[in-house]
Amino acid sequence: MYFRKAFDSVNHDILLSKLSYYGISGKAKSLLKSYLQNRHQRVLITNSLFNSNTVSKWTKIKCGVPQGSILGLLLFLLYINALPKAVQHKALPILFANDTIILITSPNNNQLQSDLNIVFAQLSKWFRSNLLFLNFDKTHFIQFNNASKCTSVTEIEYEDEQISIANETKFLGLYINNNLSWKTHIESIENKLSSACYVVRLVKLYVTANILKVIYYSYFHSIMSSGLAFWGNSPDSIKIFRLLKKIIRIMMGCRSRDSCRKLFPNLEILPLPSEYILSLLLFVIRNKNQFQVNSEIH
Repeated sequence: MYFRKAFDSVNHDILLSKLSYYGISGKAKSLLKSYLQNRHQRVLITNSLFNSNTVSKWTKIKCGVPQGSILGLLLFLLYINALPKAVQHKALPILFANDTIILITSPNNNQLQSDLNIVFAQLSKWFRSNLLFLNFDKTHFIQFNNASKCTSVTEIEYEDEQISIANETKFLGLYINNNLSWKTHIESIENKLSSACYVVRLVKLYVTANILKVIYYSYFHSIMSSGLAFWGNSPDSIKIFRLLKKIIRIMMGCRSRDSCRKLFPNLEILPLPSEYILSLLLFVIRNKNQFQVNSEIH
């Protein structure tokens, strides 16, 4: 779910009232108020043919936060921070800047349709109160289901417009499809990793082994490891493992049929299955509060 002109739609008066609600007052609020208000803008159109300019009148800006800055993003997050409370009893919202996901689960399709109508009615009310609008070109609906089980298609209408149904979407760099097979995501990074293999082959003759390893981690490993904990167990991950072995052979100057068993330890690089296990262990360590320990069970 995307907002239409999200950063430009932030109303200054509503934002300042939200800042007070979150405990920002005194000099801090006055500083932010001066940062937002009393700004003006105008439009300049240059006619190069006649070497003349057309300028509009200065207009006071009442909405919007400056883009391209950390403070602008922070103010926008404060502006939409209350969105989960509007739908949290029927859905699970996930916010990341203006890219928002609303997760709704239900045991049957009729109940799902009912929950969807309720949630979008609540969202519509919240949007109107905060002067925000949906971007229908980027907002999609995905119905996750079991590939072996046929489910009826659910339709969603919002303010007399149909929200398009998609089989896949991209969220935070990961391509997610309706059966969570991760095939689409693996195919997308496969092309990028193939390009990385080609680049490493080109520069290998001109750089040292250490620099080549730096190039590997910045251009290949960074792409391969992104979201690995999710898609690492997919049957299609073997394609990525083959590319990993390919680039290892290129870095070591080996032939395409040579074994990589000793090459990985020599370069101190983990094979893909080991990288997958490592990513899972790191996830558990970073989220220990979400897991039970033996003493809580036995």
